[in-house]
Amino acid sequence: MNTEVNVGVSDMQNNPHFAAAQERVQELRRMRELIPHFVIAASARESRRLNSTASVPPEFVELTAVAITHQDALVRGTSMPPAEIRDLMSYGEAYGPLADELEALAQFIRHSIAAARHAAGTEALTTYALARRLARQAQNAGLAPYVTDMRRALGRVRTSTPEERAKKAAAKAAKAAAAADKAAVAANKAAAAVAPQQQS
Repeated sequence: MNTEVNVGVSDMQNNPHFAAAQERVQELRRMRELIPHFVIAASARESRRLNSTASVPPEFVELTAVAITHQDALVRGTSMPPAEIRDLMSYGEAYGPLADELEALAQFIRHSIAAARHAAGTEALTTYALARRLARQAQNAGLAPYVTDMRRALGRVRTSTPEERAKKAAAKAAKAAAAADKAAVAANKAAAAVAPQQQS
């Protein structure tokens, strides 16, 4: 009897939580359109490149805005107006907590996933342990195929070919022979060390 179940490829369309989860994903993606100055980094390297100047103290940025306002010599053709500089800093200050909340939400969701899988895994391991004990009894011999498949799925059984088993046996024999040779050498050395003392 083969009781194996193909769980390698999950049919998400039949997952009762799939539709609700996808709705949440779409809601989060629509949120992107509501956030001003929203930019997607081309790579992690790009984000790291921005961090050094993004961490400039707000007081420093405000002082440069004041200087631009009062000193025409600092106004460049491509320079940003002080009002725009202040608006960008205000944006960063206001949306920082939103980023923190979303990061916390991601952690909470991952914890919730782990908690759900923990509960299911605990129940499965308990069932497996019970099945193993019961399968040893003659009246529950029908559980043996289930236990075998559970053990295989859990990774407790590694099927090997005759060649692999032969190699393993040969390696074990070679290791034993090497240990015997080592012991023989040690015995010969001990005997050689004792011989001069006996002669004297």
